Amino acid sequence: MKIGILGSGPVGQALGTGFAKEGHDVKLGTRKPDDAKITQWAKQAGPKASAGTFADAARFGELAVLATKWEGGATENAIKLADPRNLTGKVVVDTTNPLTFGPKGPAGLALGLTDSAGEQVQRWLPGARVVKAFNTVNHGYMYKPQLPGGPPEMFICGDDAKARQTVADICRTFGWVVTDIGGMTGARVLEPLALLYCIIAVQSGNWSLAWKLLRPKS
Repeated sequence: MKIGILGSGPVGQALGTGFAKEGHDVKLGTRKPDDAKITQWAKQAGPKASAGTFADAARFGELAVLATKWEGGATENAIKLADPRNLTGKVVVDTTNPLTFGPKGPAGLALGLTDSAGEQVQRWLPGARVVKAFNTVNHGYMYKPQLPGGPPEMFICGDDAKARQTVADICRTFGWVVTDIGGMTGARVLEPLALLYCIIAVQSGNWSLAWKLLRPKS
């Protein structure tokens, strides 16, 4: 499958590398595709990895991943640069969190209770099938996480059931147990869960964390 990654930060690079390792062709979308850090990533990720503009990545991908910061309008700007028409009909994995920051790091959410980043992204991409996933874990553990007591839990949500199944299959391939919580209003729960993750990580000084549901044996 061809994967377009919108965003070239740690999350985009981590997921892009994971997709490349799984044999997919990956194009990382960024404002500066010729930047040395981006070309170095493409070299390390292997022959199936390349970089281009946001629009290049959106056109290229049969499936797209939105991996941008929320603050400062970064996510909305990336979508505009990608051109929503290039994502029509496609599954878009939304990894974003509407975090606000204080002196010690993540401090709150810019959206919540009656709205979410996931719902906003779906409104910005009315022709796409958006699924929230990979937003509740540090980028270093997004692909094949190795933690005591694992495999950990990946929570997903989105309004299109078939799109959620596609993303669930990807998450399982990436080493996760999947819990599908239904429609995109579930992002109102998952994004605060990401904030809680950040608070615990900052307070403990340890980002080697992931969520796990404990279930009785059947």
